[in-house]
Amino acid sequence: MLNNHKVGCALGSFVALVHAVWAILVGLGFAQTLVDFIFYLHMVVNPHIIAPFNLMLAVGLIIVTGVVGYVVGWI
Repeated sequence: MLNNHKVGCALGSFVALVHAVWAILVGLGFAQTLVDFIFYLHMVVNPHIIAPFNLMLAVGLIIVTGVVGYVVGWI
């Protein structure tokens, strides 16, 4: 039997880490290139423009996705 807390922690940590990497890519200026490349591989014209890095939004993104990941893992 899986432990709800452990699964929640694992999933929450994973999604928070993925979004922390995304925030780093935005901060370093590589995110637009990555998004453009992914859309190109899917033969889609990219309609999105990555906004400038904002530390408070990045921290909020990581916290919210970590909490949501924990809840989903716990369920």
